[in-house]
Amino acid sequence: MIKGISEKTLPLELETELNLLEDDGQLRFLRTIDGPQQAHTSLNGRPILLLCSNNYLGFANHPRLREGACAAAETYGCSAGASRLISGTMGLHVELEEKIAAFKKTPKALLFNSGYVANLALLTTLVGNGDVIYSDALNHASIVDGCRLSRARLKIYRHGDVEHLDWLLKESANDFRRRLIVTDSVFSMDGDVAPLPQISKLAKNYDAALMVDDAHATGILGRSGRGSAEHFDLDYRDIDLQMGTLGKALGSCGAYVAGAPQFIDYLINRARSFIYSTALPPAALGASLAALELLENEPEHAQRLRYLTDYFRHGLERLGLVLRDDPTPIIPVVVGDPYRTMELSSWFLEQGVFIQGIRPPTVASGQSLLRVTVTADLTKSDLDRVLSLFAERRHDFSQPEGAAL
Repeated sequence: MIKGISEKTLPLELETELNLLEDDGQLRFLRTIDGPQQAHTSLNGRPILLLCSNNYLGFANHPRLREGACAAAETYGCSAGASRLISGTMGLHVELEEKIAAFKKTPKALLFNSGYVANLALLTTLVGNGDVIYSDALNHASIVDGCRLSRARLKIYRHGDVEHLDWLLKESANDFRRRLIVTDSVFSMDGDVAPLPQISKLAKNYDAALMVDDAHATGILGRSGRGSAEHFDLDYRDIDLQMGTLGKALGSCGAYVAGAPQFIDYLINRARSFIYSTALPPAALGASLAALELLENEPEHAQRLRYLTDYFRHGLERLGLVLRDDPTPIIPVVVGDPYRTMELSSWFLEQGVFIQGIRPPTVASGQSLLRVTVTADLTKSDLDRVLSLFAERRHDFSQPEGAAL
Protein backbone atom coordinates (compact mmCIF):
# COMPACT_ATOMS: atom_id res chain seq x y z
CA MET A 1 0.00 0.00 0.00
CA ILE A 2 1.42 3.39 -0.99
CA LYS A 3 1.09 5.85 1.85
CA GLY A 4 -1.05 8.84 0.96
CA ILE A 5 -3.05 7.22 -1.85
CA SER A 6 -5.41 4.82 -0.08
CA GLU A 7 -5.38 6.86 3.14
CA LYS A 8 -6.25 10.09 1.29
CA THR A 9 -3.93 12.26 3.39
CA LEU A 10 -3.91 15.25 1.05
CA PRO A 11 -7.53 16.31 1.72
CA LEU A 12 -6.84 16.09 5.46
CA GLU A 13 -3.73 18.23 5.10
CA LEU A 14 -5.67 20.80 3.10
CA GLU A 15 -8.42 20.80 5.73
CA THR A 16 -5.78 21.52 8.38
CA GLU A 17 -4.49 24.47 6.34
CA LEU A 18 -8.03 25.78 5.91
CA ASN A 19 -8.54 25.57 9.68
CA LEU A 20 -5.36 27.58 10.20
CA LEU A 21 -6.64 30.23 7.78
CA GLU A 22 -9.88 30.40 9.76
CA ASP A 23 -7.95 30.73 13.03
CA ASP A 24 -6.02 33.67 11.53
CA GLY A 25 -9.20 35.39 10.35
CA GLN A 26 -8.24 34.86 6.70
CA LEU A 27 -10.61 32.13 5.52
CA ARG A 28 -12.40 33.22 2.35
CA PHE A 29 -15.70 32.14 0.84
CA LEU A 30 -17.89 33.17 -2.05
CA ARG A 31 -20.98 35.34 -1.85
CA THR A 32 -23.37 35.02 -4.78
CA ILE A 33 -25.06 38.06 -6.34
CA ASP A 34 -28.50 37.02 -7.60
CA GLY A 35 -29.28 40.07 -9.70
CA PRO A 36 -27.36 42.15 -12.22
CA GLN A 37 -24.10 43.92 -11.37
CA GLN A 38 -25.54 47.31 -10.42
CA ALA A 39 -25.96 49.55 -7.39
CA HIS A 40 -29.34 48.07 -6.42
CA THR A 41 -29.21 44.30 -6.75
CA SER A 42 -29.77 41.21 -4.59
CA LEU A 43 -27.72 38.66 -2.67
CA ASN A 44 -29.20 35.37 -1.47
CA GLY A 45 -32.66 36.67 -2.32
CA ARG A 46 -32.25 39.89 -0.28
CA PRO A 47 -32.10 43.37 -1.83
CA ILE A 48 -28.72 45.01 -1.25
CA LEU A 49 -26.85 48.17 -2.09
CA LEU A 50 -23.59 47.22 -3.83
CA LEU A 51 -20.52 49.25 -2.86
CA CYS A 52 -17.69 46.83 -3.64
CA SER A 53 -17.98 46.48 -7.41
CA ASN A 54 -15.50 47.81 -9.97
CA ASN A 55 -18.45 48.68 -12.24
CA TYR A 56 -17.51 52.33 -11.70
CA LEU A 57 -19.52 53.93 -14.51
CA GLY A 58 -22.53 51.67 -13.99
CA PHE A 59 -22.21 50.24 -17.50
CA ALA A 60 -22.42 46.51 -16.66
CA ASN A 61 -26.22 46.42 -16.94
CA HIS A 62 -26.66 49.40 -19.28
CA PRO A 63 -29.21 48.79 -22.08
CA ARG A 64 -26.72 49.86 -24.76
CA LEU A 65 -24.20 47.21 -23.68
CA ARG A 66 -26.87 44.52 -23.47
CA GLU A 67 -28.05 45.43 -26.96
CA GLY A 68 -24.48 45.37 -28.28
CA ALA A 69 -23.83 41.96 -26.73
CA CYS A 70 -27.09 40.49 -28.05
CA ALA A 71 -26.59 41.86 -31.56
CA ALA A 72 -23.05 40.45 -31.73
CA ALA A 73 -24.22 37.03 -30.52
CA GLU A 74 -27.11 37.00 -33.00
CA THR A 75 -24.75 37.77 -35.88
CA TYR A 76 -21.57 35.89 -34.90
CA GLY A 77 -22.70 33.21 -32.44
CA CYS A 78 -21.51 32.43 -28.95
CA SER A 79 -17.82 31.59 -29.37
CA ALA A 80 -14.77 32.60 -31.35
CA GLY A 81 -14.11 28.87 -31.69
CA ALA A 82 -10.31 29.00 -31.66
CA SER A 83 -7.25 31.01 -30.71
CA ARG A 84 -6.53 34.17 -32.66
CA LEU A 85 -3.71 32.59 -34.70
CA ILE A 86 -5.86 29.63 -35.77
CA SER A 87 -9.30 30.82 -36.88
CA GLY A 88 -10.40 32.81 -33.84
CA THR A 89 -9.75 36.29 -35.21
CA MET A 90 -13.13 37.70 -36.22
CA GLY A 91 -14.03 41.06 -37.68
CA LEU A 92 -15.24 42.23 -34.28
CA HIS A 93 -11.82 41.58 -32.72
CA VAL A 94 -10.15 43.78 -35.31
CA GLU A 95 -12.82 46.47 -35.00
CA LEU A 96 -12.50 46.59 -31.22
CA GLU A 97 -8.69 46.67 -31.32
CA GLU A 98 -8.79 49.60 -33.75
CA LYS A 99 -11.34 51.33 -31.54
CA ILE A 100 -9.18 50.82 -28.43
CA ALA A 101 -6.04 52.09 -30.21
CA ALA A 102 -7.91 55.25 -31.25
CA PHE A 103 -9.36 55.63 -27.74
CA LYS A 104 -5.93 55.29 -26.08
CA LYS A 105 -4.26 57.34 -28.86
CA THR A 106 -1.71 54.65 -29.62
CA PRO A 107 -0.75 53.13 -33.00
CA LYS A 108 -2.00 49.64 -32.15
CA ALA A 109 -3.79 47.49 -29.56
CA LEU A 110 -4.21 43.79 -28.84
CA LEU A 111 -7.02 42.02 -26.97
CA PHE A 112 -6.55 39.53 -24.14
CA ASN A 113 -9.08 37.48 -22.21
CA SER A 114 -8.40 39.20 -18.85
CA GLY A 115 -6.14 41.75 -17.24
CA TYR A 116 -4.38 38.98 -15.31
CA VAL A 117 -3.60 37.13 -18.53
CA ALA A 118 -2.46 40.34 -20.24
CA ASN A 119 -0.01 41.19 -17.47
CA LEU A 120 1.39 37.65 -17.46
CA ALA A 121 1.80 37.89 -21.24
CA LEU A 122 3.63 41.21 -21.14
CA LEU A 123 6.02 40.35 -18.33
CA THR A 124 6.87 36.82 -19.44
CA THR A 125 7.30 37.79 -23.09
CA LEU A 126 9.23 41.06 -23.04
CA VAL A 127 11.86 40.20 -20.42
CA GLY A 128 13.67 37.09 -19.21
CA ASN A 129 17.05 35.85 -18.08
CA GLY A 130 19.59 38.66 -18.16
CA ASP A 131 16.90 41.36 -17.85
CA VAL A 132 15.56 43.32 -14.88
CA ILE A 133 12.12 44.51 -13.77
CA TYR A 134 11.61 47.47 -11.43
CA SER A 135 8.21 46.98 -9.77
CA ASP A 136 6.24 49.14 -7.33
CA ALA A 137 5.86 47.45 -3.93
CA LEU A 138 2.04 47.61 -4.11
CA ASN A 139 1.55 46.42 -7.69
CA HIS A 140 -1.34 44.07 -8.43
CA ALA A 141 -0.95 40.33 -7.85
CA SER A 142 -0.99 39.68 -11.61
CA ILE A 143 2.10 41.88 -11.98
CA VAL A 144 3.78 40.14 -9.05
CA ASP A 145 3.12 36.73 -10.62
CA GLY A 146 4.23 37.90 -14.05
CA CYS A 147 7.50 39.20 -12.58
CA ARG A 148 8.16 35.87 -10.87
CA LEU A 149 7.40 33.84 -14.00
CA SER A 150 9.50 36.07 -16.26
CA ARG A 151 12.82 34.76 -14.84
CA ALA A 152 14.12 38.34 -14.95
CA ARG A 153 15.83 39.88 -11.92
CA LEU A 154 13.27 41.69 -9.79
CA LYS A 155 13.95 44.96 -7.98
CA ILE A 156 11.06 46.32 -5.91
CA TYR A 157 10.92 50.04 -5.19
CA ARG A 158 9.03 51.55 -2.30
CA HIS A 159 5.45 52.43 -3.15
CA GLY A 160 5.34 55.56 -5.31
CA ASP A 161 8.90 56.47 -4.29
CA VAL A 162 10.54 58.00 -7.35
CA GLU A 163 13.81 58.66 -5.53
CA HIS A 164 14.12 55.00 -4.57
CA LEU A 165 13.37 53.96 -8.16
CA ASP A 166 16.02 56.40 -9.40
CA TRP A 167 18.58 54.89 -7.01
CA LEU A 168 17.77 51.33 -8.14
CA LEU A 169 18.04 52.30 -11.80
CA LYS A 170 21.33 54.08 -11.21
CA GLU A 171 23.00 51.32 -9.20
CA SER A 172 22.18 48.68 -11.83
CA ALA A 173 22.54 50.83 -14.95
CA ASN A 174 25.02 48.57 -16.78
CA ASP A 175 24.17 45.15 -15.34
CA PHE A 176 21.30 44.02 -17.54
CA ARG A 177 20.28 43.62 -21.17
CA ARG A 178 16.71 44.99 -20.96
CA ARG A 179 15.17 47.12 -18.24
CA LEU A 180 11.43 47.35 -17.63
CA ILE A 181 9.64 49.57 -15.11
CA VAL A 182 6.14 48.38 -14.25
CA THR A 183 3.50 50.09 -12.12
CA ASP A 184 -0.23 50.28 -11.60
CA SER A 185 -1.55 53.71 -12.49
CA VAL A 186 -4.39 53.49 -9.95
CA PHE A 187 -3.67 51.06 -7.12
CA SER A 188 -6.62 48.76 -6.67
CA MET A 189 -6.82 48.70 -2.86
CA ASP A 190 -5.71 52.22 -1.88
CA GLY A 191 -7.06 54.09 -4.91
CA ASP A 192 -3.99 56.33 -5.14
CA VAL A 193 -2.35 57.35 -8.42
CA ALA A 194 1.27 56.62 -9.42
CA PRO A 195 3.54 59.62 -10.21
CA LEU A 196 3.75 58.68 -13.89
CA PRO A 197 5.37 61.87 -15.27
CA GLN A 198 8.37 61.40 -12.97
CA ILE A 199 8.54 57.66 -13.62
CA SER A 200 8.36 58.24 -17.38
CA LYS A 201 11.22 60.71 -17.16
CA LEU A 202 13.35 58.16 -15.31
CA ALA A 203 12.54 55.52 -17.91
CA LYS A 204 13.85 57.78 -20.65
CA ASN A 205 16.93 58.78 -18.66
CA TYR A 206 17.94 55.18 -18.06
CA ASP A 207 16.77 53.70 -21.39
CA ALA A 208 14.12 51.55 -19.69
CA ALA A 209 10.74 50.60 -21.08
CA LEU A 210 7.68 51.65 -19.05
CA MET A 211 4.63 49.39 -18.63
CA VAL A 212 1.52 50.78 -16.89
CA ASP A 213 -1.45 48.77 -15.64
CA ASP A 214 -4.37 51.11 -16.34
CA ALA A 215 -7.10 48.69 -15.24
CA HIS A 216 -8.58 50.97 -12.58
CA ALA A 217 -7.90 54.18 -14.52
CA THR A 218 -9.56 53.34 -17.85
CA GLY A 219 -12.88 55.16 -17.98
CA ILE A 220 -12.03 57.04 -14.76
CA LEU A 221 -9.01 59.29 -15.18
CA GLY A 222 -8.59 61.97 -17.84
CA ARG A 223 -10.95 64.53 -19.30
CA SER A 224 -12.64 61.92 -21.49
CA GLY A 225 -11.88 58.80 -19.44
CA ARG A 226 -8.93 57.64 -21.55
CA GLY A 227 -6.95 56.84 -18.42
CA SER A 228 -3.72 57.84 -16.76
CA ALA A 229 -1.92 59.02 -19.92
CA GLU A 230 -4.66 61.56 -20.60
CA HIS A 231 -4.79 62.48 -16.90
CA PHE A 232 -1.09 63.44 -16.97
CA ASP A 233 -1.03 64.65 -20.61
CA LEU A 234 1.33 61.82 -21.67
CA ASP A 235 1.27 59.65 -24.80
CA TYR A 236 2.58 56.31 -26.04
CA ARG A 237 6.06 57.78 -26.42
CA ASP A 238 6.04 58.47 -22.68
CA ILE A 239 4.37 55.19 -21.65
CA ASP A 240 5.53 52.32 -23.85
CA LEU A 241 2.82 49.85 -22.91
CA GLN A 242 -0.62 50.45 -21.44
CA MET A 243 -2.62 47.49 -20.19
CA GLY A 244 -6.29 48.10 -19.44
CA THR A 245 -9.39 46.07 -18.76
CA LEU A 246 -12.83 46.05 -20.32
CA GLY A 247 -14.54 44.48 -17.30
CA LYS A 248 -14.32 47.29 -14.75
CA ALA A 249 -15.50 50.81 -15.65
CA LEU A 250 -16.38 49.68 -19.18
CA GLY A 251 -18.76 47.01 -17.86
CA SER A 252 -17.86 44.21 -20.28
CA CYS A 253 -15.17 41.50 -20.29
CA GLY A 254 -11.54 41.12 -21.36
CA ALA A 255 -8.45 43.31 -21.52
CA TYR A 256 -6.10 45.00 -23.95
CA VAL A 257 -2.51 46.12 -24.41
CA ALA A 258 -1.93 49.35 -26.33
CA GLY A 259 1.36 50.69 -27.63
CA ALA A 260 3.76 50.88 -30.57
CA PRO A 261 3.36 48.31 -33.39
CA GLN A 262 6.65 46.55 -32.58
CA PHE A 263 5.42 45.68 -29.07
CA ILE A 264 2.04 44.44 -30.29
CA ASP A 265 3.46 42.37 -33.15
CA TYR A 266 5.99 40.81 -30.79
CA LEU A 267 3.21 39.82 -28.36
CA ILE A 268 1.23 38.22 -31.20
CA ASN A 269 4.24 36.06 -32.01
CA ARG A 270 5.57 35.31 -28.53
CA ALA A 271 2.93 35.73 -25.81
CA ARG A 272 1.88 32.20 -24.83
CA SER A 273 -1.31 33.27 -23.05
CA PHE A 274 -2.39 34.97 -26.29
CA ILE A 275 -1.27 32.24 -28.68
CA TYR A 276 -2.83 29.35 -26.77
CA SER A 277 -6.15 30.84 -25.63
CA THR A 278 -9.50 30.77 -27.41
CA ALA A 279 -10.34 34.36 -28.32
CA LEU A 280 -12.93 36.52 -26.57
CA PRO A 281 -16.53 35.64 -27.56
CA PRO A 282 -18.60 37.93 -29.82
CA ALA A 283 -20.96 39.06 -27.05
CA ALA A 284 -18.08 40.51 -25.02
CA LEU A 285 -16.77 42.30 -28.09
CA GLY A 286 -20.16 43.81 -28.91
CA ALA A 287 -20.62 45.01 -25.34
CA SER A 288 -17.12 46.53 -25.26
CA LEU A 289 -17.67 48.43 -28.50
CA ALA A 290 -20.93 49.79 -27.11
CA ALA A 291 -19.19 50.81 -23.87
CA LEU A 292 -16.50 52.81 -25.67
CA GLU A 293 -19.13 54.59 -27.76
CA LEU A 294 -21.15 55.33 -24.63
CA LEU A 295 -18.13 56.72 -22.81
CA GLU A 296 -17.20 58.97 -25.73
CA ASN A 297 -20.73 60.18 -26.47
CA GLU A 298 -22.09 60.57 -22.93
CA PRO A 299 -19.45 62.16 -20.65
CA GLU A 300 -22.09 62.77 -18.01
CA HIS A 301 -21.54 59.24 -16.61
CA ALA A 302 -17.94 60.06 -15.67
CA GLN A 303 -18.95 63.51 -14.43
CA ARG A 304 -21.60 61.99 -12.18
CA LEU A 305 -19.10 59.47 -10.81
CA ARG A 306 -16.68 62.26 -9.88
CA TYR A 307 -19.46 64.22 -8.16
CA LEU A 308 -20.69 61.22 -6.14
CA THR A 309 -17.14 60.22 -5.20
CA ASP A 310 -16.39 63.70 -3.85
CA TYR A 311 -19.72 63.77 -2.01
CA PHE A 312 -19.05 60.46 -0.27
CA ARG A 313 -15.41 61.26 0.57
CA HIS A 314 -16.42 64.54 2.17
CA GLY A 315 -19.17 62.76 4.10
CA LEU A 316 -16.68 60.30 5.59
CA GLU A 317 -14.28 63.12 6.44
CA ARG A 318 -17.06 64.95 8.29
CA LEU A 319 -17.34 61.82 10.46
CA GLY A 320 -13.70 62.24 11.43
CA LEU A 321 -12.28 59.53 9.17
CA VAL A 322 -8.93 60.40 7.59
CA LEU A 323 -8.75 59.56 3.88
CA ARG A 324 -6.25 59.96 1.08
CA ASP A 325 -6.97 62.84 -1.29
CA ASP A 326 -7.16 60.87 -4.54
CA PRO A 327 -9.35 61.41 -7.65
CA THR A 328 -10.61 57.83 -7.82
CA PRO A 329 -13.79 56.08 -6.66
CA ILE A 330 -11.78 53.55 -4.60
CA ILE A 331 -12.05 54.60 -0.95
CA PRO A 332 -10.23 52.41 1.60
CA VAL A 333 -11.30 52.73 5.24
CA VAL A 334 -8.72 51.07 7.48
CA VAL A 335 -9.93 48.84 10.31
CA GLY A 336 -6.65 47.10 11.15
CA ASP A 337 -7.69 43.77 12.66
CA PRO A 338 -8.87 41.14 10.12
CA TYR A 339 -11.54 39.67 12.43
CA ARG A 340 -13.05 43.10 13.12
CA THR A 341 -12.85 43.93 9.41
CA MET A 342 -14.93 40.93 8.44
CA GLU A 343 -17.32 41.48 11.34
CA LEU A 344 -17.92 45.00 10.07
CA SER A 345 -18.37 43.74 6.50
CA SER A 346 -20.97 41.24 7.77
CA TRP A 347 -22.68 43.93 9.84
CA PHE A 348 -23.00 46.25 6.84
CA LEU A 349 -24.43 43.35 4.84
CA GLU A 350 -27.01 42.73 7.56
CA GLN A 351 -28.06 46.35 7.06
CA GLY A 352 -28.40 45.71 3.31
CA VAL A 353 -25.08 47.24 2.18
CA PHE A 354 -22.40 45.03 0.60
CA ILE A 355 -18.91 46.40 1.34
CA GLN A 356 -16.14 43.83 1.08
CA GLY A 357 -13.48 43.45 3.75
CA ILE A 358 -9.89 43.15 2.49
CA ARG A 359 -7.29 41.21 4.51
CA PRO A 360 -3.69 40.04 4.12
CA PRO A 361 -2.08 39.03 1.86
CA THR A 362 -3.98 41.49 -0.34
CA VAL A 363 -3.01 44.26 2.08
CA ALA A 364 -0.20 44.45 4.63
CA SER A 365 -0.55 42.90 8.07
CA GLY A 366 -2.39 45.26 10.41
CA GLN A 367 -3.93 47.15 7.49
CA SER A 368 -7.14 45.19 6.91
CA LEU A 369 -9.76 47.52 5.50
CA LEU A 370 -13.19 48.03 4.05
CA ARG A 371 -12.77 48.81 0.36
CA VAL A 372 -15.65 51.08 -0.63
CA THR A 373 -16.18 51.72 -4.32
CA VAL A 374 -18.52 54.41 -5.58
CA THR A 375 -20.37 53.81 -8.85
CA ALA A 376 -22.23 56.24 -11.09
CA ASP A 377 -25.57 54.43 -10.70
CA LEU A 378 -25.75 55.25 -6.98
CA THR A 379 -27.76 58.23 -5.72
CA LYS A 380 -27.05 60.83 -3.04
CA SER A 381 -29.75 59.25 -0.87
CA ASP A 382 -28.01 55.86 -1.25
CA LEU A 383 -24.76 57.38 -0.08
CA ASP A 384 -26.45 59.24 2.78
CA ARG A 385 -27.80 55.90 3.98
CA VAL A 386 -24.31 54.38 3.91
CA LEU A 387 -22.81 57.40 5.68
CA SER A 388 -25.34 57.01 8.48
CA LEU A 389 -24.14 53.42 8.95
CA PHE A 390 -20.51 54.54 9.04
CA ALA A 391 -21.49 57.13 11.66
CA GLU A 392 -23.01 54.36 13.77
CA ARG A 393 -19.76 52.34 13.71
CA ARG A 394 -17.21 55.16 13.38
CA HIS A 395 -15.26 54.07 16.50
CA ASP A 396 -14.48 50.70 14.93
CA PHE A 397 -12.08 52.20 12.41
CA SER A 398 -8.34 52.64 12.86
CA GLN A 399 -7.92 56.41 12.58
CA PRO A 400 -4.82 57.69 14.39
CA GLU A 401 -4.29 61.44 14.29
CA GLY A 402 -2.73 62.48 10.97
CA ALA A 403 -3.06 59.01 9.47
CA ALA A 404 -3.01 58.67 5.71
CA LEU A 405 -4.96 55.69 4.45
